[in-house]
Amino acid sequence: MITDDQVGTPCIRPADIIEDALSLSVWWPSVYFEVNELEPGGEGGVGKLIGLRAGGWLPYTLRINFRTTESSYPNGFTMDATGDLKGKGIWTFMQAGPFVEITYDWTIRANKPIIDKLSFLLKPIFRSNHRWTMNRGEESLQMELLRRRARTRAEAEAVPPPPRASLVVRLLNLNRKRG
Repeated sequence: MITDDQVGTPCIRPADIIEDALSLSVWWPSVYFEVNELEPGGEGGVGKLIGLRAGGWLPYTLRINFRTTESSYPNGFTMDATGDLKGKGIWTFMQAGPFVEITYDWTIRANKPIIDKLSFLLKPIFRSNHRWTMNRGEESLQMELLRRRARTRAEAEAVPPPPRASLVVRLLNLNRKRG
């Protein structure tokens, strides 16, 4: 059997999962409804362009493109965002003993009219929506790590599925694949 100690730093596992953007809708389906690779990247994924449709518990979705601009695998990567949100996201993975501290520094501005026009009034609600999405991400990542560390098919199947999209999003069919 191979243990994390034999294959390298455990930091690699969450880095591999999060950097694999095409799997986001599989292990984080409560937030990522569609994910497509628009352009392949070069070494370390730099230049890769991902298009996605995502949402939180509020009844709207966002279309965002992420381009990887820097990679320091397995310690993190940087992305530029365009679309309904514009800005920069920096993922950092830092080993802390047997654990990995994961930080996502997300500096954005809304390009979607509903968010832009109402943000001064609804900022606490948008902030709550973002916290909800990140909490679902942490929960989903923990389950995906358990699934990938399973030694048998039965162990993997015993891991609960990731959280689903919010009830409002499901009722309005906002999480269904389009086209």
